[in-house]
Amino acid sequence: MKTILDQLTINKNRLSQNIEQLAEIGKIGETGVCRPTLSTVEKKAFELVSKWMEDAGMTTRLDNCGNLFGRIEGKDPDAPVLMIGSHLDSQPNGGRFDGTAGVLSGIEAVATMTEKGIVPDRPIEVVSFCDEEGWRFNKGLFGSRGIIGKLDEGELGRVDKDGVTREQALREFGCNPDKLSDSVYPPGSIHSFLELHIEQGPLLEKVDQPVGIVTGIAGPLWLTVKVKGFAGHAGTVPMYMRQDALVGASEMILSFNELVKRDSAATTVGTVGALNVSPASRNVIPEEVEFTIDLRDIDLDRRNMCEYDLRENFKQIAEKHNVTVEIIEDQNSEPSFCAGWIKDIIRSECQHLGLDAPNLMSGAFHDSLMLSNVCDYGMIFVRCKEGISHNPAEFASNEDLAIGADVLYRTVLKMMK
Repeated sequence: MKTILDQLTINKNRLSQNIEQLAEIGKIGETGVCRPTLSTVEKKAFELVSKWMEDAGMTTRLDNCGNLFGRIEGKDPDAPVLMIGSHLDSQPNGGRFDGTAGVLSGIEAVATMTEKGIVPDRPIEVVSFCDEEGWRFNKGLFGSRGIIGKLDEGELGRVDKDGVTREQALREFGCNPDKLSDSVYPPGSIHSFLELHIEQGPLLEKVDQPVGIVTGIAGPLWLTVKVKGFAGHAGTVPMYMRQDALVGASEMILSFNELVKRDSAATTVGTVGALNVSPASRNVIPEEVEFTIDLRDIDLDRRNMCEYDLRENFKQIAEKHNVTVEIIEDQNSEPSFCAGWIKDIIRSECQHLGLDAPNLMSGAFHDSLMLSNVCDYGMIFVRCKEGISHNPAEFASNEDLAIGADVLYRTVLKMMK
């Protein structure tokens, strides 16, 4: 009796070898990866992946937003393009599979088509989007927002921890930020988008399934909160006279944590991931604190209510501690839902392989979230050990990745018509 692996069409050995080879670029420790967006490390990764794209029969290009594209022409070269992809940048202490699995599975799908002499009805483009993660310049999804014309004013002036602007990084990477508009796809020119990604959660492992079908993506709201008090000597200012920014910020963070937990059945999640204290001296009362907020929910009304309550609570806490609070919106994306017809194709192809793929919601955001503004999209999740991601311990087996890539390949064959 044939196993699922016996039924696969893609070259599972080539896929696993490519993932392993790419993991050497930016490798930290035994299994970790650090590939900052628009860095020399990511450039090296692009060079290697470009070669694999060309080996698969694609022509390659780097656009002015820092996106890498591989394209294979269709029978109708003017038809709207079917786009497949993800990203190659990583978290500062990330894993080998986040983003990478989606890009390399897309290349593997096209390579398999080329080897079989299959010419798609429409052009297919495999893309690695620039700065999906967002940690270097504190605002993600840059490349996918760039190609749909949704970049915000002032984005090129954002700086990393070393004072390098995004504009400077783009130029050093080989892009021309003066011509970002040249990278925008005309309305209607993208037919659909398909993305494979590790789940970054434990549900597939819990139900013992290698792949899942994504139903939608929770919308992320990113805020920066600045709390300002007044510095003073830690040994001489009485407690009742202090304007301690850190005390106020601490209460705000605890308040936010309680807000997102108030409905145990809800899909709301919230994180304070970075905090800076100034002047950061042992014997000086903190004068200014800046911290980040990441708030997400698939239910936009519930997320909006949480944001409203957050702002009201922070205002009251600031008054209580005689400090000021400023809330800056860094990123705001609404939740989106995958196209029914693409989910149906994925489900059908899973069934042909004997898979009982469950439906899953994505709490993490992906480039698919941006593409949903201009076209239908679908996503395939691959099982992720213990749900660990954004961590060197992130792991997906070669077998699961191969199954996911084969489902993607089979789905592409139906979507490209």
